[in-house]
Amino acid sequence: MSVRPRKALGQHFLTDPNILRVIARLAALEPEDVVLEIGPGLGMLTRFLAERVELVHAVEVDRRLERELAGIPRTRVHWGDALALDLSAFEPPPRKLVSNLPYNVATPLVVESLALDGLQSWCVMVQREVADRFFAEPSTKAYGAVSVLVQLASARTGFHPVSREVFRPRPNVDSALVAFRRIGPAADGHVKRLVESAFSHRRKTLANAVALAGLCPRETAVAGLTAIGHAAGARAEELAPPDFVALAEALA
Repeated sequence: MSVRPRKALGQHFLTDPNILRVIARLAALEPEDVVLEIGPGLGMLTRFLAERVELVHAVEVDRRLERELAGIPRTRVHWGDALALDLSAFEPPPRKLVSNLPYNVATPLVVESLALDGLQSWCVMVQREVADRFFAEPSTKAYGAVSVLVQLASARTGFHPVSREVFRPRPNVDSALVAFRRIGPAADGHVKRLVESAFSHRRKTLANAVALAGLCPRETAVAGLTAIGHAAGARAEELAPPDFVALAEALA
C-alpha cells in the first residue's frame, strides 16, 4: 500500500473487490447516475463506480492520495473537508451517495447530506453500531437524534454486514453497508434543534432536557408534549420521528 492510512482521518481503505458487487446491488447503480463519494481513499470504489455511472464526484481531504485518484475517467475529485465544502454547488448535482465513509465523521456526514435535495438514495459503509442507530426503533438503546433525523427523510432499503477483512488496516469494530432512499425533505432547523436538544440529556425527561439546552422553558415543553398526546414526563426516546415534527409545531 503506497499511502498509509491515518487514524486521525478515520481511514480504513477498501482492499477486497468482492464487496463492490454488494455495493452495486444495494446502490442500484444506473448508467445515468451522478454519484457522490466521500472519502475515496485509494480509489478502488471510485474506479468501480466510474465504470458504471455517468459521473462520480469524489471528495477527499488527504492530498497524499492525489496520485491514486488522478486520471480516473468520469470522475471529478474535490479536495477538502466534506463537512466544510458546499456540496450543493456540485454540477451536475449528485443523485446518489455511495461511500466507504471515514469512521470519525460518518454520522455528521450522513445527517448533513440529507439536506442535499438532489440526493435520492444512499449506500454507505459505516461502523455497525452507527448503521444500527440510523434505523433504530423508539425506546431502544440505539435510538437517538440521528435515528430521528435519518428516518424523517428516508427509509431503509438494504443492509449487509461487512467483514473486517475487506479493510486495511483491519478495524477493531464491525462494519455494515446500509442503503436507504429519500421519502421526504430533511428536518428543518427548528425540528433539528429540538431533536438534538431532546437527546442531549438522555437520563432526563424531554422537557427537562430541552430546558437545560436553552431551547424553551420546561413548562412550555410540557404543554407541547401534552398537546400531542404524550405525558409530561416522557423521555426523548419514547417519541417516534413524526412526534418531533408535531412537537416542534406545538412549541412554535
